[in-house]
Amino acid sequence: MKKVVSILAALVLVATLAPSSVAATKPTSVPECKKPTSKGHAAAKVAQPTSKANPLPKTLTFITNCGDIVIALNSKAPQTITNLSALANAKYFNKSLCHRLTTQGIYVLQCGDPTASGSGSPTGWKGYADENLPKAGAKNYPAGTVAMANSGPSTNGSQFFLVYADTQLGPDYTIWGKITKGLDLVKKVAEVGAYTMNGDQAVYAGDGYPIQTVEIIKATAK
Repeated sequence: MKKVVSILAALVLVATLAPSSVAATKPTSVPECKKPTSKGHAAAKVAQPTSKANPLPKTLTFITNCGDIVIALNSKAPQTITNLSALANAKYFNKSLCHRLTTQGIYVLQCGDPTASGSGSPTGWKGYADENLPKAGAKNYPAGTVAMANSGPSTNGSQFFLVYADTQLGPDYTIWGKITKGLDLVKKVAEVGAYTMNGDQAVYAGDGYPIQTVEIIKATAK
């Protein structure tokens, strides 16, 4: 994706299915969310773990501008949660933005890229193996699932997605946790919707930047 463009609560978005002269007046914010202060930035350097943590962390908490999102970590993905926990505790995710929201076909909020470009990954890391892949079929990524985003087999880095409604995807994405707190907040962000830029004009989109910016203020694994 191109660089994130700030969307203020007062901004009027043009509906993609309406004439350009007709503006949509849907909400552009979630009342619980505070104004974000973060911007896309270079990813911090963090040493890639060479072995699985022992004992494995059990929870990963994201403190966001919209409230806390708590994830119960799945021990069936030990290397994944080792790596993500190492990133979280090294402040890699701190002051980063969730850069993608999909509201059509699949239902996910994607985060974990400090550059907010959709192409960021931990500096110097090698992609690591997929774990705990689901079976193919309907609703194989149910609401509350947290899984890795990737660009092919064994290309995992730091990006992940939060599933806010039952979703069907290929059995290609490591499932490493389940949201135990904050799913309602993600759903509210999804209800506001996503946008893309058409020249200098923001337009609603089924796959784009979240209109309500979600900022990870701090992440902690324990």
